[in-house]
Amino acid sequence: MQAVQDFIQQNKKRYLEELFELLRIPSISADPAYKGDVERAAEYVAESLRKAGVDKVEVCPTAGNPIVYGEKFIGPDKPTVLVYGHYDVQPPDPLELWESGPFEPVVKKTELHPDGAIFARGSCDDKGQVFMHIKAVEAMLAKGSLPCNVKFMIEGEEEVGSEHLGIFCRQNAAKLACDTILISDTSILSNEHPSITVGLRGLSYVEVEVTGPNRDLHSGVYGGAVANPVNILCRMIASLQDEDNRITIPGFYDDVLELSTEERAQMNKAPFDLEHYKKDLGIAEVRGEKGYTTLERATIRPTLDVNGIWGGYTGKGAKTVLPAKAFAKISMRLVPNQHPDKITALFQKHFESIAPPSVKVKVTPHHGGEPVVTPTDTPEYQAAARAMAKAFGKQPIPTREGGSIPIVALFEEVLGVKSVLMGFGLDSDAIHSPNEHYGLFNYYKGIETIPYFYQFYADGKNGGM
Repeated sequence: MQAVQDFIQQNKKRYLEELFELLRIPSISADPAYKGDVERAAEYVAESLRKAGVDKVEVCPTAGNPIVYGEKFIGPDKPTVLVYGHYDVQPPDPLELWESGPFEPVVKKTELHPDGAIFARGSCDDKGQVFMHIKAVEAMLAKGSLPCNVKFMIEGEEEVGSEHLGIFCRQNAAKLACDTILISDTSILSNEHPSITVGLRGLSYVEVEVTGPNRDLHSGVYGGAVANPVNILCRMIASLQDEDNRITIPGFYDDVLELSTEERAQMNKAPFDLEHYKKDLGIAEVRGEKGYTTLERATIRPTLDVNGIWGGYTGKGAKTVLPAKAFAKISMRLVPNQHPDKITALFQKHFESIAPPSVKVKVTPHHGGEPVVTPTDTPEYQAAARAMAKAFGKQPIPTREGGSIPIVALFEEVLGVKSVLMGFGLDSDAIHSPNEHYGLFNYYKGIETIPYFYQFYADGKNGGM
């Protein structure tokens, strides 16, 4: 293993330069205008796998964006690990808030990353974390020390709901057969406190449309006499939460899995500095469901948030218009036992029921995902914990995260195996936001840690852990 670690140290500069090439490709899956760039990113990932020594590399077409597949078979007596990640990225908007170009990667120092961080869209979510796996396997193959069979499945639609990945998995279940799935699309508590994610929230995402008059109207002539869809929409959204910030949709909490007092006390032992949290976000106070801590609100409680709202005139200057339509995108993060289809149906029924007769309402469901809790007594979790302890010099803390990776539940359903969520980003890395970044420490630490995972996982499967 020392030879592998030496190889990694000797190639750090190249690892960074190669990641920069991938980060320069604007693989925005939400915007069809970037379809060519999405395909170019897939080809770059495929070529990176080939150069690393991975065999049978394919860029597999789907009805949406391509999936990159590759494998390295060491022996029939070796365990098989499937590495999952994604090469697509979120839109970079609003562009004016970026301090440097979103697809022009640069390294800058920050308070939490004194050694420097890579600023670019996708640096942390998830190109940087995917590339860690490619480089780690490359190092192990270069030194002839890969102890597991490894398969890669890197998709291009994670940021838009992985619509076609389930179909691909079902059609290729034999090809994807494995003993566990290794995912780095999550975070650690801090560089001083490593952690492994053992829970993710699910997701229900909808778009709503409120329609009033048959055309935009002069607000002086018609204002006060005709319903304004923007005003109505704002009132409807405001009514979705009460004064305790609990969601008012009937039946919304019926299936929520409540944690015991002991479980809640245990999770709140995780290192968390509320004052630093507020300072980092530039807020004077936190806000959320009454009776829960900030850590609990962001991980084990369901939420409802407006992700975008628009209608009427939003250009420069003034235009006295009463808009005909108003729109909003709304996401609901879900916790164990809540099912996205059921929550979406509950939302639609309630939202339509609270609309006044002066407007018409349309609810369009988008993508969703199941919440996930992964066990800590599996060989893969134990291997990840040992690997993190070896690389960081201290035991990792099992934590739950507030985000969603919809494919995790589907993997278990289709492939019948558990996943291990061993990410290396920080919550403060501004993923999905302007100035997304990923620490050099975290990028390199991931590459150093992953080989230990393979070593300990192979040992554990062979009865040596």
